Amino acid sequence: MQAAITQTTNVRRDRLAWYLFDFGNSAYAAVVLLAVYSAYFQNSVVGGSRGTQLWGFSVGIAMLVVAITSPVLGAIADFSGAKKRFLMFFTTLCITFTALLFFVGEGMILFGMLFFILAEIGYRSGQVFYNSLLPEIADEDEMPHVSGMGWAIGSFGGILCLLIVLPLIVLIGGTFIVRSSFVITALFFALATGPLFLWMSERAQPQKLPKGQNHLTIGFKRLWATAKKARHYREFIKFMIAFIIFNDGIIMALDFSAIIGAVMFGLAQEQLIILMIIVQVTSVIGALAFGVTAERWGSKTTIVVSLLLMIGAIVILYFNYSVMGFFAIAALAGFALTGVQSVSRTMVGQLSPKGQSAEFYGLYAISGRASSFVGPTVFGILVLSLERFYRDGGEGFSLAERLAHRNALWSIVAFLAAGLILLLTVNVEKGRQAARAIVTDLDDLEPAEDLAGA
Repeated sequence: MQAAITQTTNVRRDRLAWYLFDFGNSAYAAVVLLAVYSAYFQNSVVGGSRGTQLWGFSVGIAMLVVAITSPVLGAIADFSGAKKRFLMFFTTLCITFTALLFFVGEGMILFGMLFFILAEIGYRSGQVFYNSLLPEIADEDEMPHVSGMGWAIGSFGGILCLLIVLPLIVLIGGTFIVRSSFVITALFFALATGPLFLWMSERAQPQKLPKGQNHLTIGFKRLWATAKKARHYREFIKFMIAFIIFNDGIIMALDFSAIIGAVMFGLAQEQLIILMIIVQVTSVIGALAFGVTAERWGSKTTIVVSLLLMIGAIVILYFNYSVMGFFAIAALAGFALTGVQSVSRTMVGQLSPKGQSAEFYGLYAISGRASSFVGPTVFGILVLSLERFYRDGGEGFSLAERLAHRNALWSIVAFLAAGLILLLTVNVEKGRQAARAIVTDLDDLEPAEDLAGA
């Protein structure tokens, strides 16, 4: 039985609250994932290529946990009308352990990994339920614009938080200030999330549990019902397979960008923050531009263009040896990757049946997170293996480390290109028609009888 979708009179207010949440969680992405903690963990907490490898493992573990839990939790959230409650739980988890990163000092590898993994689980899981609210605040034709605006406003949040911590790191410096930036980020995220939890009303209404069932069993049953109708979701499945692969390349480029800047180009912490501010600025431009192109050209074409730009940026990076060139390439990558991420989110909403948005965004999450366990892990292992290869060949430690990171860039290109090829096989219009036509198995069942006896 599909949850009833009620209408509210203040869609503009709900959208503003939704945008502000992105404004806050982008601060986490900018400071923890991209500019500060990743480089701090690699250089200070661990050190050397082992730091790169353990960072990859940490990202991969978090992604794997999210991949396992998201689909069932998404189905439960759809049935119980509890997307906001799940979002609040995982957001609180992220904010709490982001603040606790302050206590991670040099050599505290276990706590450095554990606190980051828990913060990352909160961040990635929260995105499932945040994204699943998109169909509740935008019609299908409005989704590209609303999603793009959310991404653009979110990027502004990342820029602002970086502008807050940059002067502190440049003028004061030291590991205490670097660690304090994580507390600032947690507070920034917490303040920005308030409007969504206070203002936004969830349209999906909770359904009554059938006799003898609980929310966990309902979650698995809804997921199983969707799986049994998988043949009707062929275009969605094809898109998810493509997304699994090209998203791995995006995650690898994002999560290792600061480490690549520090190792290959010798960027200091303040330079990395400036770099990420530039990336966030171009991400704003990309989100707005690709939101428009998605409305005019369609989601699939827009993602294809974005992936081609992203592949070009990584290939150019391999041949680049200048710091200024790296900044320019990073700016192009920031512009391109926003198109991939924002419009992919839109496509999921367009291919999802009504009343199953959280479940399908959960499947979207398992596609992205399961694959993302592979990519960062592969990159980390590849860097460590290549460094040993070059050192065995007589290269010094510093040069071997740079060469290892440079050659590992081709693994990112491989994931992006393979995903692009598979994306070309997706028929978006056919998938949208299927989403509108299909009624889930739960709709075909008498709620108190068949579900209870299934």
